[in-house]
Amino acid sequence: MSSHTETPLEYKSQQSQMNILGFWIFLGAEIVLFSTLFASYFVLEHNTAGGPAGQDIFVLKDVLIETFLLLTSSFTSGLAIHAMRNHDKKGLLTWMIVTLLLGAGFLYFEINEFLHFIHEGATIQTSGFTAGLFTLLGTHGAHVTFGIIWISLLLVQLVRRGITEKTSSKLFIASLYWHFLDVVWIFIFTFVYLKGMVI
Repeated sequence: MSSHTETPLEYKSQQSQMNILGFWIFLGAEIVLFSTLFASYFVLEHNTAGGPAGQDIFVLKDVLIETFLLLTSSFTSGLAIHAMRNHDKKGLLTWMIVTLLLGAGFLYFEINEFLHFIHEGATIQTSGFTAGLFTLLGTHGAHVTFGIIWISLLLVQLVRRGITEKTSSKLFIASLYWHFLDVVWIFIFTFVYLKGMVI
C-alpha cells in the first residue's frame, strides 16, 4: 500500500501535523476550563437558597432532544471527515452543513430551555445552584456557537479553494473541536441533568 493511502490528507505536511498537535494542547486547556466549571457546579448544586432545584426545572424530553441532536452532529462530522479523506468535496460540504444544522437545532432547544428555567424562577442570580448551572451550560453553548461560526467560515474557504492540505487540516481540527464539545455534553447530560433529576 502506498504512503499516499496510508497518510490522511490533513497530516501530509509537517506544518499541518504541528497545527493538529498544537490544537490537542489547546484542548487540554479547554479540559481544565470545563473541569473547573464542573467542580464549581458540584460545589454549588445543593445551594438552592429556597429556589428551584434540578428536579424542579429539568425536562427529560427536552434534554434527550438536545443530546440526540448534538451526538448525531458528531456522527455527521465524522462522515464529513471520511468524505474529505476520499476527496469527496460534495460529500464533505453536505455532511458539514448537516452538522451545522444539527448544532443550530441544539442551540435552539437550549435557548428555549433557558427561557423555561427563567419562567420557573431560576435565573443566574437565584441561587448558587442556578449560577453554576447557567455558567456551565452557557459556556458550553457559547463554544457550540463559536464552532458553528468557525466551521461556516471554513466551508467558505473549502468552496473557494477545494480540498487541499491546508483546508483539510483546518476542517479536521474543527471536527476535533466539535467532538470535544460532544464529549463535554455527555458529562453534562450525565452529571448535571440525570443526577439532578433524581436528587
